[in-house]
Amino acid sequence: MTEAPAPPGTAWHLRPGDLIERKQLHVQYGGRTQGGIGPSARTPNVMVFTDPVAGEKHGYYDGWMPDGLFHYSGEGQYGDQRMVSGNASILNHVAEGRALRVFQGARGTVTYLGQFVTEGWYEADAPETGDGPLRKVVVFTLRPVDTPPQAPGTKLGRLLAGQAAAVVEIDVEQHETEKSFVQPNREPYEAERHEAKLVQRFGDFLRTRGHRVGRHRILPPGETRPLLTDLYVPDLALLVEAKGSVTRENVRMAIGQLADYGRFVAARHRAILVPSEPREDLLALAATAGHAFLWPEGKGYGCTDQELRAALVEGAGSS
Repeated sequence: MTEAPAPPGTAWHLRPGDLIERKQLHVQYGGRTQGGIGPSARTPNVMVFTDPVAGEKHGYYDGWMPDGLFHYSGEGQYGDQRMVSGNASILNHVAEGRALRVFQGARGTVTYLGQFVTEGWYEADAPETGDGPLRKVVVFTLRPVDTPPQAPGTKLGRLLAGQAAAVVEIDVEQHETEKSFVQPNREPYEAERHEAKLVQRFGDFLRTRGHRVGRHRILPPGETRPLLTDLYVPDLALLVEAKGSVTRENVRMAIGQLADYGRFVAARHRAILVPSEPREDLLALAATAGHAFLWPEGKGYGCTDQELRAALVEGAGSS
């Protein structure tokens, strides 16, 4: 449906912090009355709407980030997002002679946050609508024009603001997971709960043997979602990835995760912690990658790495 022309002399009158009914906003300035991105055919404006509370539950972290820019997730509920339609209107708003206007809220009364200019964009991971499979989403970085940058307000923004280094050691008891930043609304699978118990029990065992245990939060260059290791034992230089069941899919995934983490965390030993001894071909698969297996065995742990097995038996000071 074609929008009616704007009344003569229609000028932008809202200031940052002003409240307005969304319906009234579109009556005055045009644009779509629903959805997150509304380029207007009546006035030279692109209006975008963000609901940080609802978005954060689905892996969208719209809001101020430590770089002083406002990060805004693009539109598209299913499949990889593409630079078309509303997303293209954000990217090209300067070339098209449109002002980019950001509002907090999507329905009813919304708050005008100010005018912004698109600085750039990057890709991140987030689930499809309805907690579907992960896909690529477009995230725009917006520089404020008429309002000062603010402190980060989202969980991810606050975390990034407090992480100066690319790799930070954190407590094992700090129950962060990579999925909590990518699919925060999803309930953990049963296998993931088994993994958490495996890590806790192995950590307790190591402490009784005099070892210190921890884990790492890793932020690779150019990424905005952190990686989280399961367990690290500094005096053994042991990096551990836990899996709640002994399947080929899980072993393959663990090998990839250890390779990823190993780019940032120095580890003489890399091991996959599983609930029971793996079958022969999976043992061979891990050995090919240079990884050991660990599994509960009696009052201790079985291990395919003889040096590591001896260190676990003898306790701290043996490595």
